[in-house]
Amino acid sequence: MKKHAAYGTVLLFTIIYILSFVDRQIVAVLGTQIRDTLTLNNLQIGLLYGPAFSFVYALAGIPMGRITDRTSRKMMISIGLFVWSLMTVLSGFAASFAFLITARIFVGLSQSMLSPAVYSYLADTFSHEKRATVFSIYASGIFIGVGLSFLIGGNVSMQYDWRIAMIVVGIPGLILAPLTWFLVKEPSRSGNSQKPEESVWVDIRTILGKKSVRLHLIGFSFLACMGYTILAFVGNVFNDIHNRPDLISSYGWFMFGVGSMVILSGKLADILAETSPNRRFLMGVFAALGGLPFYGLGLYAASPQAAFLLMGIGVLFASSYNGVAAAIIQYFVPDSKRALAGGIYLFVISIAGFGIGPPVTGWLMDYVYSGDLAVAHAMFTVIATCSAGATIFLFWAMKYYDEDVVK
Repeated sequence: MKKHAAYGTVLLFTIIYILSFVDRQIVAVLGTQIRDTLTLNNLQIGLLYGPAFSFVYALAGIPMGRITDRTSRKMMISIGLFVWSLMTVLSGFAASFAFLITARIFVGLSQSMLSPAVYSYLADTFSHEKRATVFSIYASGIFIGVGLSFLIGGNVSMQYDWRIAMIVVGIPGLILAPLTWFLVKEPSRSGNSQKPEESVWVDIRTILGKKSVRLHLIGFSFLACMGYTILAFVGNVFNDIHNRPDLISSYGWFMFGVGSMVILSGKLADILAETSPNRRFLMGVFAALGGLPFYGLGLYAASPQAAFLLMGIGVLFASSYNGVAAAIIQYFVPDSKRALAGGIYLFVISIAGFGIGPPVTGWLMDYVYSGDLAVAHAMFTVIATCSAGATIFLFWAMKYYDEDVVK
């Protein structure tokens, strides 16, 4: 594939990833309006945003990765994009909780088709030396999408209502899906190109049998716990400690900066790898330690403005690892198992991030700490623990890189 066409495909995939995060995050942005219109409770809104999407997305990632290793990657991407966009549009016509939760289940299922296919596609399109960079360009879509969900969803819902907002954010995907099918060319599966023949469980055991892979997943799971904890409770910092709920929506602006930091982290990882490939892990360590002092100062800042600025700078550093983490695991698997490895990565990160970080933080707030700063104490306990855990396990993973990497 020619260079300009290859990078054009990266841009297209990044736009699709942006749309996926707009559509998955939109329920959080429109939650109160949906709740009031359909007479739901907060638990039901939490189920829509959390388990209805995240558990399905995480659990489906591995089988979707397996299917992708056996079929067309552009087909998986195009079908997934069309289905989740259609479900988002149809959600704008929902008259019941049952309809909405069914739609969210299909959003989670179809979005799980995207990243394993993209990871495999990019790994077969770009050289080892550029992999962290292009994966990070793609991963920047996470934070651009989250930021846009607040800006577009919030503004449209205020001008019209949540139903129109759902339809507006879903339509671009319906238009882009057929274009993706016609524009994207399926690359050949380089190197060991045969389709996997063993049981998926045999393949999973083989991948997880490598020490560097296990340590990679544990280390980056700590970072995911930190990231989801911040997203879940940063609003409590501004609302409960500083009585400034208006700052919550403005925090979304930092997400655009995070997108740039993710790309920069990927580029730096590839530069570090010129000396020694295992140094790509250092960008994960940078994320683990770089945000810690800013979060610590921000959580205990006296003024809301200082808290807003420091927490925003913290997220720029702490979330910069996303593209590097997805790229590194590809070095430990043969070409025929790339999408499966991506599915395993997404499964572990999603379960650890959603399932451990926020619940533990909430438990600490309710049962361990008390007073006006309970949210700050709880968040910093989890953030500091995750920072230390990620640093230890990622340095540990570096030791086994040369032993486990696929030549």
